[in-house]
Amino acid sequence: MVAPALRRPITADEQRRAERCARGLVIVIDDDAEILAALHALIELEGYACETYASALAYLRALQDGRGRFPGPRCLLCDVKLPELDGLELQRRLATLDDTPVLLMSGASGAPEAVSAFRAGALDFLIKPLDDETLFAAVGRALAASAARQREQARRRDLAARLATLTEREREVARRVARGERNQDIAAALGIALRTVKRHRQQAMHKLGAATLVDLVHLLDAAQGPGTQTL
Repeated sequence: MVAPALRRPITADEQRRAERCARGLVIVIDDDAEILAALHALIELEGYACETYASALAYLRALQDGRGRFPGPRCLLCDVKLPELDGLELQRRLATLDDTPVLLMSGASGAPEAVSAFRAGALDFLIKPLDDETLFAAVGRALAASAARQREQARRRDLAARLATLTEREREVARRVARGERNQDIAAALGIALRTVKRHRQQAMHKLGAATLVDLVHLLDAAQGPGTQTL
């Protein structure tokens, strides 16, 4: 028998880090070491957690390594003008890898780059030198968007877990009920007794947490979305 792994107690530094991450993690990418240091100090002074990277490639490597983080909303603050891989290209790559909200910044970019950034999904385009009030207003919006995305992901995971508890017959009955079919018609179509249909319907609604038919329809509609097991 394999002994269970012992959990290491969290240190005081890790506890402080976890508290900062719960408020929000700001990931900063810039090839200027002085700017990185200044932004790190400013962001941590504001009470957020901060990670810094000197290049977009370094950040992508960290993502691929599956670096663990404490729970909480997060956003990415990235310079547009970067060597090897610029901020706009990083944003395009992240669209298929990660759903962290992106804020781009630059001191020399013109309107075309800003338009490209917004079209690719950036939440804001900040001009250097960064004004503290403007910066943290943008960070606040990005972290709020991240928190909303995480809540939606958690909701979808919960729904997928509940869907997985249904039997095949309960799934079929639930699908037909949601389409508006009557119990009698479902019984005839499936070749089962009316009381059996009612039992499967009741069990499916109970497992899914649906109090009414309207709740059931909404849940099954949500189950058709991306990232959720289809019914």
